[in-house]
Amino acid sequence: MAEGGPPECQTQKDEIRNCLNQQLKKGDIWYLLDTKWYKQWKKYVGYDKWDSGCVGEASANPGPIDNSPLLKGDGQLQEHLSEDLDYMLLPGDAWNRLLSWYGIIPGQTAIGREVIEDGCYSKQLKIEVYLWTVKLSQYSQVEQEITSSLSRSTCLAQLEKKMREVFSIKEDKEVRLWNRYMSNTYEHLSKMENSLQDSGLYPGQVIVIEEKNDDGTWPRQAKSTSSYNTSSTSSYEKTSTRSYSNYEGGVSQGSTSSYNSGYSYEAGRGVATPGVCGLSNLGNTCFMNSALQCMSNVPMLSDYFLSNKWKEELNPDNPLGMRGEIAESYAELIQTIWSGKYMYTLPRAFKLSVGRFAPQFSGYQQQDSQELMAFLLDGLHEDLNRIKSKPYVELTDANDRPDEVVAKEAWENYRKRNDSVIIDTFHGLLKSTVKCPQCNKISVTFDPFCYLSLPLPIKKERQMSVTWVPLSPEEKPQIIRLTVPKSGCVGDLTKALSKIVDVPHKMIKITDVYNHRFHKVFKEEEGLNHILERDIIYAYEVCVKNTEDDPNIVVLPIYFRDKGRSRPSTNYGGRDQLFGTPLFIPVKGKVTYDMLYDLLLVQMKRYVKVPDPKEEWWKDEDREEMETNEENGDTDKPVNGEVSNMDVCESDDELEDKKKDNGESKSCKARRLFTFSAVNSYGSAELDHKFIDDGSPLKITPKTYVAVDWHTVAKEKFYDEKEAESVEEHESGKNKNPQKKQVIQLKDCLQLFTEAEKLSEHDPWYCPSCKKHQQATKKFDLWSLPNILIIHLKRFSYNRYWRDKIDALVEFPVKDLMLDKCVINKKLGKQRYDLIAVSNHYGGLGGGHYTAYGLNKTTNDWYYFDDSSVSQSSDDQVVSKAAYVLVYQKRGLTSSQYISKPSNAPSTATSGASDCDMLNGAAAGTTNGVNTNGINHNDDMDTN
Repeated sequence: MAEGGPPECQTQKDEIRNCLNQQLKKGDIWYLLDTKWYKQWKKYVGYDKWDSGCVGEASANPGPIDNSPLLKGDGQLQEHLSEDLDYMLLPGDAWNRLLSWYGIIPGQTAIGREVIEDGCYSKQLKIEVYLWTVKLSQYSQVEQEITSSLSRSTCLAQLEKKMREVFSIKEDKEVRLWNRYMSNTYEHLSKMENSLQDSGLYPGQVIVIEEKNDDGTWPRQAKSTSSYNTSSTSSYEKTSTRSYSNYEGGVSQGSTSSYNSGYSYEAGRGVATPGVCGLSNLGNTCFMNSALQCMSNVPMLSDYFLSNKWKEELNPDNPLGMRGEIAESYAELIQTIWSGKYMYTLPRAFKLSVGRFAPQFSGYQQQDSQELMAFLLDGLHEDLNRIKSKPYVELTDANDRPDEVVAKEAWENYRKRNDSVIIDTFHGLLKSTVKCPQCNKISVTFDPFCYLSLPLPIKKERQMSVTWVPLSPEEKPQIIRLTVPKSGCVGDLTKALSKIVDVPHKMIKITDVYNHRFHKVFKEEEGLNHILERDIIYAYEVCVKNTEDDPNIVVLPIYFRDKGRSRPSTNYGGRDQLFGTPLFIPVKGKVTYDMLYDLLLVQMKRYVKVPDPKEEWWKDEDREEMETNEENGDTDKPVNGEVSNMDVCESDDELEDKKKDNGESKSCKARRLFTFSAVNSYGSAELDHKFIDDGSPLKITPKTYVAVDWHTVAKEKFYDEKEAESVEEHESGKNKNPQKKQVIQLKDCLQLFTEAEKLSEHDPWYCPSCKKHQQATKKFDLWSLPNILIIHLKRFSYNRYWRDKIDALVEFPVKDLMLDKCVINKKLGKQRYDLIAVSNHYGGLGGGHYTAYGLNKTTNDWYYFDDSSVSQSSDDQVVSKAAYVLVYQKRGLTSSQYISKPSNAPSTATSGASDCDMLNGAAAGTTNGVNTNGINHNDDMDTN
């Protein structure tokens, strides 16, 4: 810590602000900092203008850096942490300044992470927060694995060097590295300059090092070679007369199936059902497998790729495409899945292709199946776009023209630039109507869409658990479960709690407690969206409605500290450890040291035993420490911050002064179980202001934090930790699901999607008549529907402070989904659909698992796809609360029209801007100048 303490708050603020402007640079080290500590520091220095009420106040000082919420017991980083929510990333200059100013709590070290280039081909600078955990083994002892954490940017040459060190292999010994997929499935890693990521490896992968035999042979002979892309060349052991593509996996041969080395297998034909082929999880790729299985079960799309029609329409020169690689890798995968030869396959080449053009999918973090599906359809469209040169098309408003005319014009203009099997299959037309509230200008546009993202009509309520701490010392705290509005404020929480505990809501104080201290004390007007699911919320009863109404009343925050055997040499760190649950103690008028001590004893009488006044419980401890000090030659050291009974070299006046400072009176009354210290709001630093036990009133203010410093022996003898931490469960908590689960109908989601809504002030519409942005009213209507209708149920809600998943059951028809009434273009006739695939998501945010249901086009049977595992299912199992993406097929379709369609779209001059935004229409672009990603229909409805 800097000598003399940190610089002035303004200096701190300016220096850190300048540091945070630093750009990412490959190889630089950035540091993780607990978000709660960082927010406390910002409050202390007044970093944000709106939160500058405690600038420079000692009680707001954050104390030494504490990253313990980010760490597990073994010191490793917690899993599934999120930037901003859990941690902040600081450049080295900012971290070093904070570290020099505040220090770090004992036992902790800096959590540094390197800036790397992420992505296989499309590189982006990224701070690698989580290292990859891989397993290392020798070929001679392949089952004995050593776990190692490595950066994904580690090249294979560095990996080889590390493995030589781990397994004590001499530098002159020739070795080879292998990627071991399963018990006898290997891929040779030969491009030593490639990184782990570029080599297609993933977390949890087993890497095997093979040493050359003394006679010049290898234990594992590689007689055939297969190369798929420039990032890796794979050598495989030949065990059959046929060698298949990189996709090939386990072969179905009934009970005698064989799974041999590399990607060469014993042929087994006609046993596996075409299309019933699992996809191995390559490391958090269940989202990709789910999306791929859904698309594989779209009959016309799979037939199109199986017929090789796609080769005639491949457009590798499209500047908006992916050089044809997405189409090629997807076609190879579909041909493998539908070959009927394999029970499962490794979609590794497809993932590598996707990672080249979409860095967000290049790593091995969990992603969203719907986002992958959208990217796949976009990539396939551009790779297969029959338009070789896109003309410029000017978009025009309706200007009171009939809808039929405007819709036809919009669709024809769109098809001038976009013509592919994806457009033929998945695209419909959406009408958007926006009305200005000031001039009543109405703007009507028609935009293509590739899928519908439907909001779920569910009330915005959330369940919250709070620990209620009553003022009465006889009552135990209770865990109470409450239902509150998500968009509500803390006042709504106190009012809901008030009805249960029968205490006026103004006498309830809501706090966020972590690490035995108050991280935040909430005001009633603060939004509940600031309280996350993982926050530990305590509600305290206080005896006054508002301390501002009575200046003589102060509600003191109380922390408990274990005062080790010796007082630390500085105000930060040391052996003083917080423990137990903090308290709020209302005090009125002038309070002396004695009064506060007695008040605390009364408040803690349920779990603190008061010793007999004649009991000299501290004697043994003092004698033991005195002997220890004598052995160390430190006979003058005070015991527990108090005067030793053997210290006779001081005058009577000096001795009496020390006794006063340490809780002893002239009458030599019994020693106190604890003493008081004024500390900062984190309880990690003592303030210059000292509490003196001389009978005079203590100097306390509404911003004073008091640490109750327990004598070590007193805590062991008289503090019942088990009783102190015991809580009762209120009946509201015993009923985990007090509310009846709401069942939603798909038609209700469609109705909500087409309801008019007022735009928020953060998402206004620019009115061409008023020449300014307005909070207009907008409405969507379905004009035409595609042959394959993809419906995305918006189960996930995100904002800066809140993340949530709606697990409500959405009931949807498996057969005969009638959408006639949902389409405003009545000339289209019947619009009836049957379900053919579902992408499921199980679990919560930050993880979870994806699976899929698919209706096989050959057998007309339902199958359940769970990565490499496939099992037969039925239509009554398809509808579940895990359903996330629904794929419907219009009735009466055949695949022949897609396969036989001529590629005779006209070539036109000049190229225009990208159509990526238009492609996804309402789901992922802008409609009528209005962003349609976040459709917030009603305040009490949950939308994504």
